[in-house]
Amino acid sequence: QDKGTKMTEFWLISAPGEKTCQQTWEKLHAATTKHNNLSTNSKFNIPDLKVGTLDVLVGLSDELAKLDAFVESVVKKVAQYMADVLEDSKDKVQENLLANGGKAGFEKDVLQKWQAKHELSFSSLDTVPFLFIFKGVNQIDNDLKARASAYNNLKGNLQNLERKNAGSLLTRSLADIVKKEDFVLDSEYLVTLLVIVPKVNYNDWVKQYETLAEMVVPRSSNVLFEDQDSYLCNVTLFRKAVDDFKHKAREFKFLVRDFQYNEEEMKADKEEMNRLSTDKKKQFGPLVRWLKVNFSEAFIAWIHVKALRVFVESVLRYGLPVNFQAMLLQPNKKTMKKLREVLYDLYKHLDSSAAAIIDATMDIPGLNLSQQEYYPYVYYKIDCNLLEFK
Repeated sequence: QDKGTKMTEFWLISAPGEKTCQQTWEKLHAATTKHNNLSTNSKFNIPDLKVGTLDVLVGLSDELAKLDAFVESVVKKVAQYMADVLEDSKDKVQENLLANGGKAGFEKDVLQKWQAKHELSFSSLDTVPFLFIFKGVNQIDNDLKARASAYNNLKGNLQNLERKNAGSLLTRSLADIVKKEDFVLDSEYLVTLLVIVPKVNYNDWVKQYETLAEMVVPRSSNVLFEDQDSYLCNVTLFRKAVDDFKHKAREFKFLVRDFQYNEEEMKADKEEMNRLSTDKKKQFGPLVRWLKVNFSEAFIAWIHVKALRVFVESVLRYGLPVNFQAMLLQPNKKTMKKLREVLYDLYKHLDSSAAAIIDATMDIPGLNLSQQEYYPYVYYKIDCNLLEFK
């Protein structure tokens, strides 16, 4: 598969326990694997949480939807910033963040990240998990803003300096091109000018520069540097002829650049560039490490929110006592439509009551039709394609 088009989408679904939850799992697994492996499946065990009243669950369902959107946005921001920081190795980002981005590896990663943090899970559905998750992820969001701002500043300053040292001879800094010996310095009467001569006009320059004004030193012009279109030449003349020379040169398309040879300034520029470049290198490693660690934290929080949503939605849909099996499916890209059909066939019997309710115009707890497609089973998508591939 092409880079960036890997199937990194997961479906977290749940269905009511039949005689046992194991049976629900086996039935799904058999149905999706008998047709050419429509998906890679794993059980996704959610601990039993204490359930409050129906009103509380409906409220939680709304809160969780908002929390889900917020946490997802932070997960994607961290991933996107990792891509900005890695610059030339953007294609490595996804695998850098998620266990080797490959099919099996990645799914294991999702599950391990969930199971590793089970101890952190909550025994009851009160507001603690929300605040806990929100605070943690909000902190990551704020830290990211501060770190990104500092690093971008540094990067911007360095780019500005680099830009000064690149580009055409008309605009770029000449400090790293010219040498002391290209100039007559410390003379009361003489001065050396730097002139940009278009390559197409170079022969004219050679013929005419000595006569463009009075008092030009004969044979004082050399080519010091060239870019695609022009040569950078020096020429030495008497100070009092400078204005006249500039004026005349312009008529022939020779452009005199404003330039004072100043070793101190040039040295300071170079040092500033080295300092910024060293600073950027120094900050790069720790920043990438911070992004990795905090991506992982935000991602785990995100899977937690999905798990809580599945739990709340399953209780609202399938009722009490709590009896459902959550499952994580990684669909095969080419057969997603077929997988949807198989799941519908498996679970359409759950829909008879739902269908009746949907016809009525009442609000169903936990069922927000405007926000996502409705299926007879509980369904949440975890879209792990974290980068906007440009």
